[in-house]
Amino acid sequence: MNAEPGPDKQPLIDARRAAQVGADKPRQIDTRAVHSGRVVDLAIDTVRFPDGSVGELELIRHSGAAAVLPILDDGDDPQILLIRQFRYAAGGDILEVPAGRPEPGEDWITCARRELEEEVGLQPGRLVPLSTIYTTPGFTDERIHLFLALDNRPGQVNRDPDEFLQLLPLPLSQALRHIREGLIVDAKSIATLFLASAWLAAPGELAG
Repeated sequence: MNAEPGPDKQPLIDARRAAQVGADKPRQIDTRAVHSGRVVDLAIDTVRFPDGSVGELELIRHSGAAAVLPILDDGDDPQILLIRQFRYAAGGDILEVPAGRPEPGEDWITCARRELEEEVGLQPGRLVPLSTIYTTPGFTDERIHLFLALDNRPGQVNRDPDEFLQLLPLPLSQALRHIREGLIVDAKSIATLFLASAWLAAPGELAG
């Protein structure tokens, strides 16, 4: 069997393509379900690799999520809103941007709007798409769609029973400093904060 072109000959999965990718995987030959849960599904997929060989990979399938950074004012060093949230997997509280999974049939903008209001009680007047990221593509297809929320107004909080969080307003510069100091360790939040900072410095220049 002839090997396919090397990785440098294949088109890259950029943010736009990542946002459009569905559950089907082009190199999947077969899949075997191992576990189906409330948040994730685990499967063992039989896959054809770029060199033509075949092997098995464990894959965690995830619905994806939307993450939103709300801007509270538009000064030179804008005030933003993060949350301090208990995360069992992390062993305690971490600092994050508001985020959550979609309801059935919900598009990502609707998901972002709903999650922002439910978690922190804000309704965005404008949502700016920043990018779409894979969280850990070595073993999961989870993608998170990142947004910046502007012109926010008060809404109604409606948190899930397992959400334990506190609101933390702070300047954007302080949040970026927290990243450098190792106080923000959540990957989606780090990506969102850096992309939001870049957009605010030069609006409209991100891929979205």
